[in-house]
Amino acid sequence: MLIRSKAPLRLGLAGGGTDVSPYSDLYGGAILNATISLYAYTTIEPLDNGRIVFSSPDAGLEETCEAKEQIETDGFFVLARGVYNRVVREFTHAPLSFRITSHVDSPAGSGLGTSSTLVVSILGAFAEWLKLPLGEYDMARLAYEIERLDLNMAGGKQDQYAATFGGFNYMQFLKDDKVIVNPLRIRQRYQDELAHNLLLYYTQTSRVSAEIIRGQIDNVTAKNDRSVEAMHQLKRQAEWMKECLLRGDIDAIGKILAFGWEHKKQTAKGITNPMLDDIYNTALAAGASGGKVSGAGGGGFMFFYCPGTSRYAVEQALCNRFAGQVKRYEFTQEGLKTWTL
Repeated sequence: MLIRSKAPLRLGLAGGGTDVSPYSDLYGGAILNATISLYAYTTIEPLDNGRIVFSSPDAGLEETCEAKEQIETDGFFVLARGVYNRVVREFTHAPLSFRITSHVDSPAGSGLGTSSTLVVSILGAFAEWLKLPLGEYDMARLAYEIERLDLNMAGGKQDQYAATFGGFNYMQFLKDDKVIVNPLRIRQRYQDELAHNLLLYYTQTSRVSAEIIRGQIDNVTAKNDRSVEAMHQLKRQAEWMKECLLRGDIDAIGKILAFGWEHKKQTAKGITNPMLDDIYNTALAAGASGGKVSGAGGGGFMFFYCPGTSRYAVEQALCNRFAGQVKRYEFTQEGLKTWTL
């Protein structure tokens, strides 16, 4: 028997960082994101030998341990280990023996929500195998708790909900720790135009998002006026982008991204650096009207809005000057999917 799952990665289009506590607890946050055709995959093969085997073919790594009710959360497969511990503790109350194989279409630290999406994919595979009673909100919330509380990894909440629900979503993070996911009914031609004009560029660098996020947390906790006001503006950006997408004002997206990028850089140190600034300015000089670093910042993917036919000039300018590469994608409508063979 094979149990499989896949969950989509996402582009954080607006409001990034306002889903992170304590900002969301104090002021409420708002995010607009969209899932794309890059995925985190998981396969579980049940075993009967009392062992657990963790495998990552793309990394060329494998770890084996004894099947116990709780296992050590260390090593390369810390996310899978964390999911296993929570599933056993909350649902099975007995050890499980299996082989789990995972793969992600984008490198860790690339800014597309890879870690959280992988947690959702792994949790989804366990839910499929064990027939766990988890709806979409339950799945996303549990994935968030595993990563942020059980494993104590710094970050926000948007990635788990994006991977679970899929599509274009305007998400609200309320002061009472509630999350409301509002799916957006964006006309297909607007989605197609956005996908055509939004150029996704991998800088061939990665970053540890937790360091940047801790800086944002510290600034909000210390009530740093400049940082908090920048977060307020990012929340406003999410509302602005939602309105433009729904009414089909797609060419306004570049200006909205540029607005958000200027404020994002004020929330914490390390969000940008001379190389990223050079890439950004090169894209704008070639015809892009705005852009940003995907995720927390510091490296990974960037994306740029290129009106008309300017994406070809922007792509050429970036490829001529830098070592990164343009990544093709489409927007997706579905979130987590699981099945059994």
